[in-house]
Amino acid sequence: MKYKKYFRKTSLKQKNIGDLFLEEIQKYNPKTFLEIGIFHGVTARNVCELMYNNHGESFSYIGIDIFDEGDKYKNEVTPEKTFNNPLKNFFFKYIKRQNPYSLEAVEDLLSKFKKNITLLKGNSNEILKNIELEKVDFIFIDGGHEYNTVKNDLFHSHRLLRNKGTILCDDLNLSQALGVRQAINEFSKENKIKYEIVHERFAKFDFN
Repeated sequence: MKYKKYFRKTSLKQKNIGDLFLEEIQKYNPKTFLEIGIFHGVTARNVCELMYNNHGESFSYIGIDIFDEGDKYKNEVTPEKTFNNPLKNFFFKYIKRQNPYSLEAVEDLLSKFKKNITLLKGNSNEILKNIELEKVDFIFIDGGHEYNTVKNDLFHSHRLLRNKGTILCDDLNLSQALGVRQAINEFSKENKIKYEIVHERFAKFDFN
């Protein structure tokens, strides 16, 4: 399955990295997927398409994002939210009449799977400690990149998996977000859990 960009922005934009990401997901064939950091929803749509191909309507996707364009989270190293392509700006402003980085726009992109998805708006530092999920197979962490946020996301992801499943954490090699690598290494050391570096960019904790 090929990774599609759906005329939106995505952090998995480097050549072939989206395809490699989907190949990694396919190895574990999850039925319940949690994504921390949805952004424009491109990865969410690709993952839902993959799980739909594998399981029909018997899958669940849960996504968390702040959906906030203010400066409150500027230290989190969020992706650039505006388009360089004037056609995309025109499309969303005058045709879709949506802010692509909004809960409304992501719900629209994922409307094909509205029975299978749960989207939560808010800070993962608060949301994760207050949710309980019966079963999660795979968690993709690509939310806030500040050290404490990544550490929080890893801690609660591990709790939610109950030592069975997979955590894939993005941007291990991102030079402007050194807190990501620090949090991953400390989480690994403190919990005596080794991780694998995947495609030089992801840290994978596999509990299968």
